[in-house]
Amino acid sequence: MKIPENKSGRGQRLLDAYLDYVRVERGLSKNTLEAYSRDLADFFNWVEEEQPGGLFDLREDDLRLYFQGLKQQGLSSRSVGRKMSSVRGFYRFGLKEGKLAVNPLELLEAPRLQSALPRDLSPEEVDRLLSQPQAGESLGIRDQAMLEILYATGLRVSELLSLRLEDLNLEVGYLIAYGKGKKERLVPFGDLAAEKLKAYLNSVRPRLAKTQRKVPHVFLNRAGKKLSRQGFWKLLHRYALQAGITSPVTPHVLRHSFATHLLERGADLRSVQLLLGHANIATTQIYTHLNRERLKKIYDRCHPRA
Repeated sequence: MKIPENKSGRGQRLLDAYLDYVRVERGLSKNTLEAYSRDLADFFNWVEEEQPGGLFDLREDDLRLYFQGLKQQGLSSRSVGRKMSSVRGFYRFGLKEGKLAVNPLELLEAPRLQSALPRDLSPEEVDRLLSQPQAGESLGIRDQAMLEILYATGLRVSELLSLRLEDLNLEVGYLIAYGKGKKERLVPFGDLAAEKLKAYLNSVRPRLAKTQRKVPHVFLNRAGKKLSRQGFWKLLHRYALQAGITSPVTPHVLRHSFATHLLERGADLRSVQLLLGHANIATTQIYTHLNRERLKKIYDRCHPRA
């Protein structure tokens, strides 16, 4: 990624060093790195167009105008906050490396975010969704296995599609998932998911892989290659419509449903955190808020004096 340079080109050198730092030292995922790069590209384009003093002469008021402008353009508070985090990280790195004298973002507050509770499906909706793939068809057997594993484990879609044969232990009933920053965790799954997965591995995957024998991934497309995220999203959308679910259903909705249903049935928060692969338990605590919201609605609807 190229940015507007001053005469010495030190802005570009600092950016390159920063992106190397977050990639190597912090072990961020490819998607997160791309988001950082996009956010910083937008920021540096604004510097070039609006700030004749350049990158190294910006003040807090200049940056406040930039982020207020993003809000006025219609960006959500969450998106503005993410962009602010990207730019703040860049400045902190420059300060730490002795390339900047001050961090003009240090005292600038991120926009307040409304708490967005994740949507989840009811157990009945999950049952309808998971029953849509046709067991008599090869791809239906594959899709049954994918949906069952996704709901049984709460994996992210990237983790599901990156699963390799060597990551599975069908006898014991667990898999190895590689989450953000390539962090490894063991995730168990139940007998029903194991049954669907075995059916796919024994009868369908060998036929899909016949032209691509060295492909290590579990879930393959018709060409015998790793199934893409777009391919999975399309089939999930189709099955959700067939199940009569009118609200949007994404892989993350199934992940939310996995966590919510566990907590509703007595699982402790720490266990759910480990299963989801959250680095911070505060991320998992949003599900407790979700359950409280649901209890409040039930109370308001059912209590005679509510």
